[in-house]
Amino acid sequence: MALNQLTLSLQFARFDGVAEHRAALPRGQVTRWIRHALADDAEITVRIVDTEEGQALNREYRQKDYATNVLTFDYQQEPSVLADLVLCAPVVAREAQEQNKSLQEHYAHLLVHGTLHAQGWDHETGEQDAEEMEAYETAIMQELGFADPYQK
Repeated sequence: MALNQLTLSLQFARFDGVAEHRAALPRGQVTRWIRHALADDAEITVRIVDTEEGQALNREYRQKDYATNVLTFDYQQEPSVLADLVLCAPVVAREAQEQNKSLQEHYAHLLVHGTLHAQGWDHETGEQDAEEMEAYETAIMQELGFADPYQK
């Protein structure tokens, strides 16, 4: 399978415990995970933030006053994808622990998930769309050597 071109900016905010998150997100792996979810070439910024920044962004752009795991800001889908993915480190760490996953595995899933959103996939428009997106995410994650992220 030919993978698409990706220009990646990987950014880490300053927060307690950032070293653990840097270690879970080697640039080469992040590039690989995102490229497997791309249907077109892309320029993507990935920013790992603390709870305060994650909550502020979610409140400002989604009118939801809590920090969520991943926010996708998609600016362009054609002829190439242009997007920002913002992941809230404390939320990702908590969810990984709750789901008995490694931090790296959960980050991989959320980066695939956010990348699909950046290309127009949506799981909030209906049950069929959610099922299709989850099935595609599962296929990508298995292609990358991970388990089904939705397996209960």
